Amino acid sequence: MDHASHQRLSETELTDAVLSGATIYGPDDETVGTVSHLHGMGSSAEVILDVGGFLGIGAKPVAIRVGEIDFMRDQDGTVHGVTTKTKEALKALPEHHH
Repeated sequence: MDHASHQRLSETELTDAVLSGATIYGPDDETVGTVSHLHGMGSSAEVILDVGGFLGIGAKPVAIRVGEIDFMRDQDGTVHGVTTKTKEALKALPEHHH
C-alpha cells in the first residue's frame, strides 16, 4: 500500500470517535494491531492498540503515544495508521489494563 498519497489527519481529528477500529500497519505494511480506544485527545493522547490474536480473540491491549503512529485516510476515506514498531515490539510492551 502506498501511504504517501494518503491524507494525514489533523490534530483535531485525533479523537476516539475517528480512530477507534483503525487498522495499524507496521514497517513492512504488515497489520500490527487495531485501535481499541484513546485516552485523551490530540498530540498528548495515548492510543490503546489490540495486538495479536485473531478476530479480536486473544489480543493484547497495549498503550503507545499517538505521535508514534502516523494516522491518515486512504482514497476511500478509511482511517488507518502506520508505525515504525513491529508486531513483536508492540507485543513486548506491558499489557494495558482499563
